[in-house]
Amino acid sequence: MKIKNRLESIIAQSLHSLSLPNDKVIVSEASKIEFGDYQFNGMMAIAKKMKTNPRELALLVMNNIKDDEMIAKMEVAGAGFINIWLKDNFLSSNINILLNDDRLGVAKSLKTQRVVLDYSSPNMGKQMHVGHLRSTIIGDALGNLFEFLGDEVIRQNHIGDWGTQFGMLIAYLEENKTSSNSSLSDLESFYQNAKKRFAEDEAFANKSRENVVKLQAKEEHALKLWDEFIDTSLHHCEYVYDKLGVNLKREDIRGESFYNDDLPVLLEDLDKLNLLTQSQGASCVFLNENLPPVIVKKSDGAYLYATTDLSALRYRTKQLNASRICYVADSRQAEHFKQIFEVAQKASFVEEQTRLEHIGFGMVMDKSGKPFKSRDGGTVKLIDLLDEAILRAGESIKKRDEYSEVELQNIASIVGIGAVKYADLSLHRESNYMFDWNKMLSFEGNTALYIQYAYARINSILERFDGKLDGNVLIGDELEHRLALMLLRFEDVLLKASLEAMPHVISSYLYDLVTLFMKFYENNPILKDGIQKDVKMSRLILSFATANIIKKALKILGIKVANKI
Repeated sequence: MKIKNRLESIIAQSLHSLSLPNDKVIVSEASKIEFGDYQFNGMMAIAKKMKTNPRELALLVMNNIKDDEMIAKMEVAGAGFINIWLKDNFLSSNINILLNDDRLGVAKSLKTQRVVLDYSSPNMGKQMHVGHLRSTIIGDALGNLFEFLGDEVIRQNHIGDWGTQFGMLIAYLEENKTSSNSSLSDLESFYQNAKKRFAEDEAFANKSRENVVKLQAKEEHALKLWDEFIDTSLHHCEYVYDKLGVNLKREDIRGESFYNDDLPVLLEDLDKLNLLTQSQGASCVFLNENLPPVIVKKSDGAYLYATTDLSALRYRTKQLNASRICYVADSRQAEHFKQIFEVAQKASFVEEQTRLEHIGFGMVMDKSGKPFKSRDGGTVKLIDLLDEAILRAGESIKKRDEYSEVELQNIASIVGIGAVKYADLSLHRESNYMFDWNKMLSFEGNTALYIQYAYARINSILERFDGKLDGNVLIGDELEHRLALMLLRFEDVLLKASLEAMPHVISSYLYDLVTLFMKFYENNPILKDGIQKDVKMSRLILSFATANIIKKALKILGIKVANKI
């Protein structure tokens, strides 16, 4: 539920009735318990405009607030902060409503939008490696979040499936056609062998170049070999996506080849708009003095990534009617996206109101702060990393309980994949991702396993009760007050994460929620003999609501739960 929005509205109404500025009212969660549940700290800015004392103004605004349903008390602190405490019965009644709501108190947006989400983007001809991890995980979590909040999400997997290298690859495939299945079973070796032949054999290199011309001319045989190669490459990707549990399908594929026919048309349109300039034989679009020109066609006639991205932006706006277009890509591509966004806007390839976002992220590093590599110094294949995560998770959890082989494999998969995802999503996405197996698979700290274990513990409590949850939440102390409030903040958390495209906002909330629940669990017995029936029921309801929100939040992040760990 939107508690924060309601408080902001209440304060804005008070400011309005006093004829004070009320256009930027922002209420935030109180940083300390003694500061209340929420805090409004905007009085200093308003007082500065009014040239008056902020504390006196805060008292005036506070005394003008009329709310008997939600607010228990308020006080002015410091130079003009308004601290706000919420009523216990307000929290109780809303927790009860939350129990019978599949959406856990989170309303669908009344202003839905169509969001195009571009993420993962593997290159065909190479197996997915650790460099694809963050785009795939972050992108999928954001897609789940946007959809849950009511937006229509169109996932787009912009694969690299065109260009000069494919002339080389289909030439090598044709040479090895009799054993193509075995040749393509290891894409990395296939690519390296083809590259070696291209470098060492002039006849093979010439044939590769001829194949590029045939592909561009859509010659049937060349396209057939190209289709076979792309299909095999995509099977490798789909295997990884399935193991990782992400929602990318074949129908989400939009490769570079999809836009190929539009590229000469796009250049003509740029020329008609007087945006093209010839520079040393290349076709460029010059932007402002702070940005280098965007080269859209090289002097040898080749198109670039920028050209394809401009075509994709136009297609996503004009054909897919997107109002928000997000690119989940390495932060090092920031200048590239800044350039193409500006060109697209200058050329009216996108609508003026279309929201264009580069959702950047840092690199995957090892514990020493260097780029993450395999033991032999090579690129880590993503499927190998996921298999190792599952293996390590199995070793970690089997020491804690007795499991059947099937049970162990299932839980190890949930824990291992969850650990890899959560370790990424628990960080501010623009930070570098420090890969540390021991930290990822720890039962302590902000890890998936810590969250998943809390869910399993609550599930165990509810199974031992084995009855119907029927009653009201009775808030008897500060811990119960804070837990109920934390549960009701779920919608505000999701809205913030969506607006900022920051999944770590959700994982930070989850960690705080679970840490608070553990304190509640330790200090407020639930099933202990002698606990009054209504108190026991109240604590069971709080536990049930906590488990539901953990499960839903993890599902949005693309992480599963297990009933037993």
